[in-house]
Formats: sequence, structure tokens, C-alpha cells
Amino acid sequence: MKYWEKFRSLKERGEWVELQFMAEAARRRFAVCRRWGDSAAYDVGVEHGPNFLRIQVKSATCQMGRGYWCGFVPHYNKKEDYSVKQIDLFAAYVIPVNVWYLIPASVMLGKRRRKGTMLYPLELPVRKNSFRYECYREAWRMLNKSRRELMRYGR
Repeated sequence: MKYWEKFRSLKERGEWVELQFMAEAARRRFAVCRRWGDSAAYDVGVEHGPNFLRIQVKSATCQMGRGYWCGFVPHYNKKEDYSVKQIDLFAAYVIPVNVWYLIPASVMLGKRRRKGTMLYPLELPVRKNSFRYECYREAWRMLNKSRRELMRYGR
């Protein structure tokens, strides 16, 4: 059994992934904070200079062909969908290969709302249009951006 399969619930695994994100961001000298409770759309705040970004952390473990499926929808108990007014950035962790994707929320929640996507951390996808998220692989530079700069990515 793989270590990520030993969590008792997806919620428990999600909390662990949030801790992994906070550790990686802190290692890169960003100030991180964790919201109290589950009522907000974002999981973690990241402060850099005058910027404060709201990060929703997701994870993927299910390999499908060459990639890993990662969903970008709220937990089934939440009534509202995510919006760019609530989240600035998605941090998606592909657990089996220890790879992060930092994707602006405007890309996933913009004109063409995406409920999820395939991420290809090991092998490049066959179809050309599947490359669109590879520019966000290990894109920790996104944490240096302002909310306004991140919004431009979804246009």
C-alpha cells in the first residue's frame, strides 16, 4: 500500500497536502498562513511584499494513461463553486511523483470553467492542447505575482 493510501479519508490527505504546500512555500522564503476553519474557499494564504494571495490546494494520485487527473471543484458538501473573487491560485500536488503545479485561478475559472484537468509530470502528452498546464509545473514564481497580474492569465 502506498503511503498516501493510508490516510483514513480524503479530508485527512488534503490536510497533509496543505502542510506540504506550506512547507514548500516557506522553504522558498514566502510567509504562509492557514485559515481557521473550513468556511473560506481558499486553504492557505501566502504573503510576499505587499501581495497576499489566496491559495486552494488540490492533489492528484490517480494515473490515467500518461497523466494524472486533478479535480478543481469544492468538496461535495460545499454549496458554492469556486470563483476568482475567492481564490487567486490553485496549487496542485501530484503526490506519486512529488511535483507541484501552481495555476492561476483565472485559468481554471475563467471564460471556459474547468472542473479538472490532466497533468503530465512524467511524460509529455500526445495531444498538443494538453500542454497548456505544463508551463505551471513547479511555477513557484507565481507566488511573486499580485492578484491583478494573476487575473491576466485567464484572458
